[in-house]
Amino acid sequence: MNADVMTAEVAPILETRSLCKRFGGLVATDNVSFKLQPGARHALIGPNGAGKTTFINLLTGVLTPTSGSIHFDGQDITNWTLRQRAIAGVARTFQINQLFPDLTPLQSVLLAVNEREGAGRDWFRPVGTRKDLVDESVALLADLGIDDVMDERVGSLPYGKQRLLEIAVAVAAKPKVLLLDEPAAGVPESEREQILDVVARLPTSVALILIEHDMHLVFRFAKTISVLVNGGLLVDGTADEIARDPRVKQVYLGEEEVVVHG
Repeated sequence: MNADVMTAEVAPILETRSLCKRFGGLVATDNVSFKLQPGARHALIGPNGAGKTTFINLLTGVLTPTSGSIHFDGQDITNWTLRQRAIAGVARTFQINQLFPDLTPLQSVLLAVNEREGAGRDWFRPVGTRKDLVDESVALLADLGIDDVMDERVGSLPYGKQRLLEIAVAVAAKPKVLLLDEPAAGVPESEREQILDVVARLPTSVALILIEHDMHLVFRFAKTISVLVNGGLLVDGTADEIARDPRVKQVYLGEEEVVVHG
């Protein structure tokens, strides 16, 4: 095999180049150049006000950058809408779930699957109409451990189950990149492990970005980490490098020992 082919760098699935976002005189995202590799398990951390949410909103199309560019799967998507990015393969979850409380989990996932297949208008028809999509939805709910409540009203489910369902709805779209915004936020301690286990089992065909304040969860999940401070990228590297970086300890982690899980 040609040596140049063997040593060629893998192209990032998602990349920002000198990305900036200003709100009047406030610089919320400050010249951030960032790369996400295919199949990555990447965490985005930083103190409150660091600009994490603004950065994620720029990646997903909720906000438009003031300057710089965003590239996904080899295409410049800087001016794409949120919907265009979702169809192309950029999905996210939110700190507060965006589910429909009067649907069931099965209906919720079916809605996402049918939308992906371009059959969104007939998701409500009798299940026999698209048995293949129903079977896929049931299998996904089973993979995430919530098939036992698939016919219950979403609004009646424990919050941990709702968070798992939100992940299921996002995964149903078969994204190439999934941004998980504090997936365990508000979940009782007894249910957090299940969410972490589900995230760990997500297919490696999906590159994951985790936004999280729980450092034990971050270092258990992430292979690579980026640290934002005051809207700018302070440092990025492997989990081991970040755990031992004195700048990170000073501005965010403090002097406590951070345990890196292999």
